[in-house]
Order: sequence, then C-alpha cells, then structure tokens
Amino acid sequence: MSEIYAKIAGVGKYLPEKILDNAYFESIVDTSDEWITKRVGVKERRMSKPDEFSSDLGAKAARAALENAGMSAEDIELIILASVSPEMYTPSCSCMVQAKIGAKKAAAFDINAACSGFIFAASVANQFIKSGTYKNALVIGADTLTKITEYKDRATCVLFGDGAGAMVLTASGEKTGILGTVLGSDGASGNNLTCCGLKASAEDIERRPFSDNYRTIWMDGQAVFKFAVKTMESATQEVAEKAGVAIDEISLVIPHQANKRIIDGARRRLKLSEDRVFCNVEKYGNMSAACVPIALCEALEQGRVKEGEKLVIVGFGGGLTWGSALIEV
Repeated sequence: MSEIYAKIAGVGKYLPEKILDNAYFESIVDTSDEWITKRVGVKERRMSKPDEFSSDLGAKAARAALENAGMSAEDIELIILASVSPEMYTPSCSCMVQAKIGAKKAAAFDINAACSGFIFAASVANQFIKSGTYKNALVIGADTLTKITEYKDRATCVLFGDGAGAMVLTASGEKTGILGTVLGSDGASGNNLTCCGLKASAEDIERRPFSDNYRTIWMDGQAVFKFAVKTMESATQEVAEKAGVAIDEISLVIPHQANKRIIDGARRRLKLSEDRVFCNVEKYGNMSAACVPIALCEALEQGRVKEGEKLVIVGFGGGLTWGSALIEV
C-alpha cells in the first residue's frame, strides 16, 4: 500500500475591518509610533466587534479556504481549531464553527497551544490523514486577543490583534503537502506568558497591578524573546533534517508574527536572506494561532512560493510551546 500524504487543497483568511494604528496607542498609554515600530515592528492591528468572536472569524476563514479548495463543508470529515481566546469553555470553538459552516459530517475539537496552536493542529490533522482515518480535514487558527488584552499595560497592549486563517488538507498518494513536523513544550517555563482562567495565583495578581481583571495576557517579554529566537531557529533546522531537506532547498520560511526583531533574529541565525522569510507583522501584529495561517495564505496569494517548492511554517507560544512543519506546495 502506497504512503498517504496530507496535501494543501486550499487556504483562506479573515480579518476584522476595524484598524488600531499606533496613533491610537499614543492616545491611551505612554508610548510612541517610533518606539512601537522600532521595538516590535507593528504599525496596525485589527480589532473584532464587541459581538464578534473567535468562532465567527474562524467560520469566515473556513468558508474562504473551502472556496479556494473548490470543496463544500459537507466534504470535511475533521475540523481542528486552534485558539487561546474561544468565547466559550463549551461548546468548543470548533463545534461552533462546524455549526456555522454546515460541516455536518465532521468531527470537531479544539487545541490550545497558544501561538503555536495552528502548527499543532496541522500536525494532528496530518496524522489522521496519513493513517487513513480521514481524507479531508479543515485546520483553523482563530483568535480575538483584543478581548483579553489589558489596555493599561503598555508593554503588551501594542502587540495584539484579531484574525483567523484556515487550511484544507486532503489525502494524496503523491509525496506532497506536509512532509515533516516537529512539536515541543516546556511547561516549566510556562509562567513567562500567562492568561488566567478560573485560577489566579498570588504571583499572577502581583504582576498585574494596573487591573483587577486577571483574565488578560501577561508576559515576561525578555524571557519570551530569548526563547522565541532560539526555538524558531532550532525547530526550523530540526524539521528540515527530519524531512531530509537542506535549508537551501527551502524557498520560504513563514514564522509566527510576534515581533519583527524576533523574526530578524531567527533569520540571521539561520543565515537566510530577507526575501526567504515572510513577514506581515506590521499590518496585523500578533494574532496568536491566526498568525501562521494568515501569513501562509498571503504568501501563496502573493506567489512567494510556487507549486513544487518547499516552505517551513514555524512558531512559538504560551505553554511554553513551539512547532514547525515542512510543506511542499
């Protein structure tokens, strides 16, 4: 029996209409456009409406991916949605998307690996397809981080935006699509990036002095920065080795869009030219699990990677987590 591969059949994205530019943050906290641009490289980010949530964004991205794939929602057998900001504990965000798009035949569940979530979800979907369990899977990254951002915290509020991206994977007998994945976690360092749920420790409370709302994002920026640069480099190298592909054979690296300095740091360590690393952080900021699929969608739309070429998606996030996937398009 020939080996089965998970091929990308279609991609899609959705971004809310409202734009928060750096001038907005200059008006609410002690910061400046110059500082934000220099430190993180963000000029704009999107903000969902008060009644618009992760499942709404995810459903719109899913419909776009299905249209791009030339498939209907009833063709989908599996939905895996990655999010750190679902609007409900239950039902899951994936089940809500399933209902919104009419994917009646699909099993659906969520993954929370923060900003690495889409890569974790794609890796899991890849295994279901390679095993022959499912033929068609829908992988979504959807987050509304503006709903869990503390806008009195100038260290974090300038970073985050909302969005959703989606990818349809389908079984193929050709050696194409996802050729290798790497996943990792360091739970012992998880306290460097937190968003409290039912529990807030004394330490969580102490480091949020500007707010009584502990269900907002807190981050040790310096620790996360060092972790991010190191793991993006190592995860890219590891997945290339695992797939038997030289770094020189990779046409494009699509990293998590957290910070331009992180992207540049990892790029330099990998000895890659700027044109081989995709960056759209200036337009959208950090959208957690939505960053990588939106960047993947835009890279394909712009012709940055052509059929038969190879790319790597790589990310890091809360948990702490990291992941990468080598893909032939």
